[in-house]
Amino acid sequence: MKSRMSQTGVVIAGAGISQRMGEDKVFMYLAGKPLLAWSVDVCQSCELVNQIAIVLHETKLDLGRRLVTERGWSKVVEVCPGGDRRQDSVRHGLSKLKGCDWVIIHDGARPFLTLELIRDGLEAAKSTGAAVAAVPVTDTVKRGGSDLMIKETLNRQELWAAQTPQIFRFDIITKAHEQIKDDVTDGAGMVEQLGYKVKLYMGSYGNIKITTPQDLALAEVIARKK
Repeated sequence: MKSRMSQTGVVIAGAGISQRMGEDKVFMYLAGKPLLAWSVDVCQSCELVNQIAIVLHETKLDLGRRLVTERGWSKVVEVCPGGDRRQDSVRHGLSKLKGCDWVIIHDGARPFLTLELIRDGLEAAKSTGAAVAAVPVTDTVKRGGSDLMIKETLNRQELWAAQTPQIFRFDIITKAHEQIKDDVTDGAGMVEQLGYKVKLYMGSYGNIKITTPQDLALAEVIARKK
């Protein structure tokens, strides 16, 4: 999957203020363990991962470091504070990884990361240097105007909902963070702006992001099945 000397790092982005949840969601419990622990446990157990940087809100750093010790996350090289924007937080995390050839960026609020998503993403990224987990959109999507009138019905067969993990060659994503200063929603958007091609690979409809209390309730159902 990767050459013997290749180094792969992970940035777990969990520095958001969780306005819609009312409390820091990455430390909320899901099926008996903190939300953050679900994805970090998978990265810790993955033989393809060498280093992990966890990015948290500055008020949660001690809590995060305590969790690293309690759960024996030996691959975690740093728990660092985030920035004003998600891309600033990811940049902080990237700066803590040393000597990595590849980096996996994952949302701390997506608990159902799997070894398969990591392996498939690293394989997909080989061709272009960048790959994003995504799933085909199942709803019909309308583009609307400010007047709430439909402007266009988009071709659903061409639409994918992007997820994380997102995998990048380390030099590509660091270059993107150095050069792109505008607000972007994800690393793939930054890399696209630099003219690189980003490969889509099949994610999972169960790979949900916890944003609202309703999401957490759904996650409990998925976790029980696991």
